[in-house]
Amino acid sequence: MRAGIAPQKCSAREVQSGCGGAARSWGNSLEKMSENGLMSRAKVLTIDTMNPTVKKVEYAVRGPIVQRAVELERELSEGMKKPFVEVIRANIGDAHAMGQQPITFFRQVLALCSYPELLNDSTFPEDAKSRAHRILQSCGGNSMGSYSASQGIDSVRQDVARYIERRDGGVSCDPDDIYLTTGASDGIVTMLKLLMCGEGAARTGVMISIPQYPLYSAALAELGAVQINYYLNEENCWSLDITELQRALDEARLHCNPRALCIINPGNPTGQVQSRECIEDVIRFAAKERLFLMADEVYQDNVYADGCQFHSFKKVLFEMGPEYSNTVELASFHSTSKCYMGECGFRGGYMEIINMDDDVKAQLTKLVSVRLCPPVPGQALMDLVVNPPQPGEPSYDNFIKERTATLSVLAEKAKLTEQVLNTVQGISCNPVQGAMYSFPRITIPKKAIEEALQPDMFYCMKMLEETGICLVPGSGFGQKEGTYHFRMTILPPTDKLQILLNKVKEFHQKFTQQYS
Repeated sequence: MRAGIAPQKCSAREVQSGCGGAARSWGNSLEKMSENGLMSRAKVLTIDTMNPTVKKVEYAVRGPIVQRAVELERELSEGMKKPFVEVIRANIGDAHAMGQQPITFFRQVLALCSYPELLNDSTFPEDAKSRAHRILQSCGGNSMGSYSASQGIDSVRQDVARYIERRDGGVSCDPDDIYLTTGASDGIVTMLKLLMCGEGAARTGVMISIPQYPLYSAALAELGAVQINYYLNEENCWSLDITELQRALDEARLHCNPRALCIINPGNPTGQVQSRECIEDVIRFAAKERLFLMADEVYQDNVYADGCQFHSFKKVLFEMGPEYSNTVELASFHSTSKCYMGECGFRGGYMEIINMDDDVKAQLTKLVSVRLCPPVPGQALMDLVVNPPQPGEPSYDNFIKERTATLSVLAEKAKLTEQVLNTVQGISCNPVQGAMYSFPRITIPKKAIEEALQPDMFYCMKMLEETGICLVPGSGFGQKEGTYHFRMTILPPTDKLQILLNKVKEFHQKFTQQYS
């Protein structure tokens, strides 16, 4: 059964005036003579008549530079000569595309769920078979091809709740507060939809960090919300400063109604890991200013730097006592796409809601029912992430070996990236404490700045054309006026990452000389 939205009806007067201005020059453009003499009807949907908020959406991670990279790959495959032999993509956190290997146990169970005849195959370990059997029993018709409940498979939500309790040292988690999602992005956009309200000066404002992950700015543009920028402190390893939050909030209240505060921890694109003290300060700030907290925690296993540790917002909230744990509204998000899993294509994820109004929760459940259910294979994978092999089970030792190896290599590459980039005059790179990205600051010569409309876009496009290295300009994530950056992933294999870093070093030196 498909859900829909009733179309807007226009009055006769509105039709004559173009229904709010959408149908322009109706009489002149409805029909026109084509070259062959036949009458052709004008397009119903044009750039002038489409949803105006969609035109405001930008997503730099898959923007013009990436599109050009695709063209270059095609040109290389057709034998065209370039000053490089391959395009190395470091623009997106797609771990498996960069060569990271999947976890064997996860793929075994998913294979068994996809083709249950394999349950009779003796080459599969018994713990993989038991997991697959339990997942299939929770599916309609014992098939992963069936719809699930809109909130997600009940047994998977129970496993997510138990995982959260273990992660947070025993803090209680109700499976009814868990919503399985199509990756974390789906949950984030769903929550933003619930928060949208008002017009003019009463329109909802949402506070997001700058630099930010472009999902947030894109979603806010599409929903017609007000984006409230607060700047991370680059000089202090991209830390979050409460005085900056207060500045951004006070200025925003002059023209909108700030209702939510979004935090990405560990950070994307900046790779910082928030301290417990910082998280406590953010929770106090949200409580004082009556803001709904959204905690994007998809990189919670990706922590590399000495002295850094992941603290979930929920755990800290409850350890601060009832004054906060009974009042502060929080939605937190996790995904199968990052950490040691890197299973982006399965689109698995969850969100947990805390202290949500019961009537709003009913509306949330209604809203998620419109999209029927998240992909069931993604739900199954999420179940394996939160309920992996346990000590004593056949797959445990290999699982721990693969998980540890993946995270160890990422930690080495995080350190390598910082070290190499900081040897380049004109590039400054903060430590990559966590996540999968570096966001170094680059010095662009004045001549290049004067020549280009977007200097960092010019820099990154020129690097792509000359070296085959695909990075994303910092302007796609937001940056302080007068500063320039690029984002790169640390995901390529170590040998290829070393090549990439050397090419960046050589290009920057050449670029600086050329435009000095």
